[in-house]
Amino acid sequence: MKRETCPTVTLNGQHIPQRETAKYLGIHLDRRLTWQKHIFTRRKQLGLQLHRMYWIIGRKSKLSLENKLLIYKTILKLIWTYGIPLWSTASNSNIEILQIFQNKVLRSIVNAPWYVPNTILHTDLQMPTVKAEITNFSTKYRQKLITRPNELIPALLDEEEPRRLKRFKPTELTTRFSQVPYTGTRISDVRIFSGILLHRSCDISVGCKVKSTYSL
Repeated sequence: MKRETCPTVTLNGQHIPQRETAKYLGIHLDRRLTWQKHIFTRRKQLGLQLHRMYWIIGRKSKLSLENKLLIYKTILKLIWTYGIPLWSTASNSNIEILQIFQNKVLRSIVNAPWYVPNTILHTDLQMPTVKAEITNFSTKYRQKLITRPNELIPALLDEEEPRRLKRFKPTELTTRFSQVPYTGTRISDVRIFSGILLHRSCDISVGCKVKSTYSL
């Protein structure tokens, strides 16, 4: 989409002002549909909400792990999943902003040390990544559209429609991210020996010193 200023638009002789972004039903639409404004706004909202709730789901909270995850799913996660069938066409760099936030929250919930990879946290907590949620929501949304009696819906699902922009279409979100099964190290494959974090297949000499571990 060109970056030049759009031509002047008038309605009944009155000039309609132009804006770079517009908010409609809680969704921030930018001029070039990059969804950057929407994701940035959601990330700021998530940060403020996490600051208010950190005392109950933070590292020093005595709340059980199950309740911490429940709070995250019912409050924080709902903030960034709103409108996901639309903004999930954003670039990977913008989507990564939300993934980094989720990594931060999960590490804080379980008080995970620095050496625990984010993939292990998501696997052990059974928490889908942002890209996995995009695939799940898009698949469910597509299945709902197919069952609707509206005659105009098949045109929306037409994948042969000419492409004007080098961006993903909503109909392509179900296959945008390849679902590669996780094959990393699980917490159950890790053990402590004389203050050394070891994998089952690792030698003592390649272990790393640790001070604490998190438990599920």
